[in-house]
Amino acid sequence: MAENRARLAAHLPAVPLWLEQVHGCAVATVDPLAEPEAVPPRADASLAVVPGQVCAVMTADCLPVLLCDAQGTVVGAAHAGWRGLCNGVIEAALARMQAASGKPSSRWLAWLGPAIGPDAFEVGAEVREAFLAQARAGEHGAVEAAFRPGAAGKYMADIYALARTRLARAGCTDVFGGDACTVSDPERFYSYRRDGVTGRMASLIWLAS
Repeated sequence: MAENRARLAAHLPAVPLWLEQVHGCAVATVDPLAEPEAVPPRADASLAVVPGQVCAVMTADCLPVLLCDAQGTVVGAAHAGWRGLCNGVIEAALARMQAASGKPSSRWLAWLGPAIGPDAFEVGAEVREAFLAQARAGEHGAVEAAFRPGAAGKYMADIYALARTRLARAGCTDVFGGDACTVSDPERFYSYRRDGVTGRMASLIWLAS
């Protein structure tokens, strides 16, 4: 892993802020003065306001979400497994980005990276119930539509649709991506659910200098 990260860093403006991801909602800020070998923060999202500082999230089948404001003053990345997504990691990231930008943003943009697709993401009824329990007024229809019946007691979940609902809640409706399934595309993507072998892909974002 260290060798792969070193190879990647050679093509980037700075060493990325790697996170100790725990399927939570904590958001870290990239510190341009931090040592590259510093202990990774325990968080599932990060933001940067300094050009050239790189936000990064690692995923296998979870959803990477890359974020920015239209003014080009702040960027962020979120690791959205279903637990973090349900508990509000996207909203937490955007709230911190809003505060860090120092001014109101009229427009947020998001890109949904490769993740397990709706034809492969089988979950238990408890996952559906968790999202419905967190749904706000006006969201129940969209959340229900993101789950279709699968095998007995199971549902097929559309994590992209669920993420779009949460992005809209946070005021972000300019959403791109969300059409690549890690499980069904072995030529391009790693999938733990498909292969059962440990590994991760990195999604990165930074402000141009």
